[in-house]
Amino acid sequence: MQKLSMKARNEVIAKQQGKYRKASKKEKTEIINIVCEATGLSRDRAARILREGIAKKSSKAKGKRGPKRKYQNDVLIPLKRIWYMMDNACGKRLAAGMADMLESLIRFNEIEISDEVKEKLLQLSPATIDRLLQKEREQFILKGKSTTKPGTLLKRDIPIRTGTEWDENKPGYVEIDLVAHCGESTSGIYVNTLDVTDVFTGWTETESIINKAQIHTFNAIKNIRERLPFKLRGVDSDNGSEFINHILYRYCIQEKITFTRSRPYRKNDNCYVEQKNWSVVRRNIGYQRYEGQEAVDLMNAYYTRLRLVDNFFYPSAKLKSKSRDGAKVTKKYDNAKTPYRRVLESGILSEEEELQLEKIYLSINPAQLKREMSIILDELMKLAIR
Repeated sequence: MQKLSMKARNEVIAKQQGKYRKASKKEKTEIINIVCEATGLSRDRAARILREGIAKKSSKAKGKRGPKRKYQNDVLIPLKRIWYMMDNACGKRLAAGMADMLESLIRFNEIEISDEVKEKLLQLSPATIDRLLQKEREQFILKGKSTTKPGTLLKRDIPIRTGTEWDENKPGYVEIDLVAHCGESTSGIYVNTLDVTDVFTGWTETESIINKAQIHTFNAIKNIRERLPFKLRGVDSDNGSEFINHILYRYCIQEKITFTRSRPYRKNDNCYVEQKNWSVVRRNIGYQRYEGQEAVDLMNAYYTRLRLVDNFFYPSAKLKSKSRDGAKVTKKYDNAKTPYRRVLESGILSEEEELQLEKIYLSINPAQLKREMSIILDELMKLAIR
């Protein structure tokens, strides 16, 4: 069969189109047969053209078929900015912290959006957030070295934590750990970060020290204790000699602080602080090697700002239960909340303490803090030792 030109094909279709729309089902089948035989089109293609008509050329670009996207750039651009501000959080954490972050950015004129866009951002579900940010996500695979050396002193006096010594349903019981900034070698003297994490609220404080000597670690613990918005009731550490020593042991007895330790070689015993070692310290400072007081000062300047955005604006979800059915493990989490909100909901603060904490919250401009942190981090990276 001789192939028809486009003009001839369109004439055949146009001639049959009027009949097709008024025809019965049997008559439509016959019309489709005639068009397919005359034009060489497939039956599906011929039927669709007869139904919809011949497409006319347009100078405008042909749009995508399907429904119009609900979330355009007016939503995507501020969403991406908030995502970066919240340290690339997952959809569940981002949705939980959206209201606090938006309120703060608007209060300090860091973002300009209409009421309609604001409403759309607040209504975004975690699944929708993950879908919209799918192309923006990056994965990091980093590894570090463990520098914990066992402290044999006082192990008989400091009990292994079994859970009965603590009331984990209220703030004040913390896990502590040191993060080494030693690079790829543990030789010599290098900077460390003391990480202190409250089990109930997730409130995290960090402080850099010039080395892991007992006195420096002890002073950092005392400094962090003064910054906590609640009373320090219990401390749980690993078995490193920087913690298992007479200085800290006597201090805890004197201040009536419960002091316990994890089981040797069981890192999951301190799972709360181990998690923050990654999400707070490693994700921000990295795995480079740092030495000297200048690096300590810059790191602590960074942590001073990080503690505000992390505790007041970064939500986290707590594991409620875990069950195993054969090889399948099912975990259930509570609703993600910021440590600040968990502290307020705990009910342990007086009215005056709550007002003081709220005053700090209202004074924080997370966008300005992130800019300052970026400048400090650039200066810190110049001190990294290869």
